[in-house]
This record gives sequence, structure tokens and C-alpha cells, in this order.
Amino acid sequence: MSINHIVRQGEHLSQIALNYGFRDYKIIWDHPDNAALKKLRKSPNVLMPGDTLRNPDKVQKQESCATSRTHRFTLHGGKLFLRLALRDFDNKPLANTECELKIEGASKPLVTDGKGLINVPISPTVTEATLTFKDPLVPFDVSVPIKIGHLDPVEELSGQKARLSNLGYITRPIEGVDDTIFAQTVQEFQCDSGLHVTGVCDAVTQAKLKELHGS
Repeated sequence: MSINHIVRQGEHLSQIALNYGFRDYKIIWDHPDNAALKKLRKSPNVLMPGDTLRNPDKVQKQESCATSRTHRFTLHGGKLFLRLALRDFDNKPLANTECELKIEGASKPLVTDGKGLINVPISPTVTEATLTFKDPLVPFDVSVPIKIGHLDPVEELSGQKARLSNLGYITRPIEGVDDTIFAQTVQEFQCDSGLHVTGVCDAVTQAKLKELHGS
């Protein structure tokens, strides 16, 4: 029997699909009952707490096989990747930079590409990671805790604040950013990005935020 799932903070669709026994999130994402949410959110891995997903019934599939023989069946499912962009305090890519990503107690040495990017396959069950790297502008290693699945959509105020924080425009706890500070921060971002400075995070500003943040 199909049921509704209310998205909680920290959940993304690959994780939700696995919890309901689906190896491919597209089975849920492409369901007709989720068309409105798909149009609204656009990305299956950037959902908003409170969003409602309709999980379809599982369909039993039968295959005809010859007896007295061994048969192999392959389950298909897309891979999930953690994509990160490293930039210095001048907002320039940390290209070809050695770093270390720690997930579930295991550390993996990595090197960013020419644009300061890393792209690592992860399990849908992973919720946290820690990235450690050496920024040439500071005399110490920088460690960044990462909460996977916690980024809200850019159309939401919480998503805008999170992206501004990740880009270095907000340096205090997000909970302490009131309307006045937020407007000033948006003005700074708009000025740096060559946008019309209004202090309002409109659709154009949101698009630029999403472009520079990478999601």
C-alpha cells in the first residue's frame, strides 16, 4: 500500500528511497503523485522539511528461467555522490589541493581538481563527514564538518542563509542572523557578484547563489 512520507531535516530522496526498499530514487521521484513537488524542488536531494512524498506500491516482477541452471540477476540503482568545492578567503578555487575526507570513521586522502572540486561516491545512509585541508592563506589545517542532506532549497530563507554561510558571507551562527543582518549580507553578495544591489534575495540573486554554491 502506497503511503505518504513527510520529509524531516537531514533527509534526501536517495536515503528515503532506500528506507522504503527502493534502490533507485527515481521510482519515487518520477511517480505522477510527486509531479508538483518535483517541479517545485527540482533536485531530489535538496528537499525541505515538511515536503510530502508519495511512495508507490512495490510491483512484483516475474522472470522465466530454465530449471537446473544457475541464473544471475542484477539490481540497478544510481550512485550517490558528495560534491564539494574548495575556495580560499578571496573566493578563488583551491585547485590541486590535497585534502582528507572522513566518513563513518574512515579517512580518504583526496586532491581537488583544477577548479577546486572533489566528487566522492557515498552511501545513501551517510549523514555526516569531515573535510580537512591546508589553506595557503592560513598557517594551520582547516577542518570543516559537513551535514549531508541538511541543505534546504535556495527558494527558502533557510536555504539562502546556509549558502551565504558556506560561501563565507555569514560568519556567525545562522540562528543569530536577523532580517537586518540578512539584508546587509545579501547586499554584499550582490555587490561582489555584479548584481543590482537591493538587499532582497530575489530570483536573480537566488540563481547566482545556486550557481556559485554549486547546488
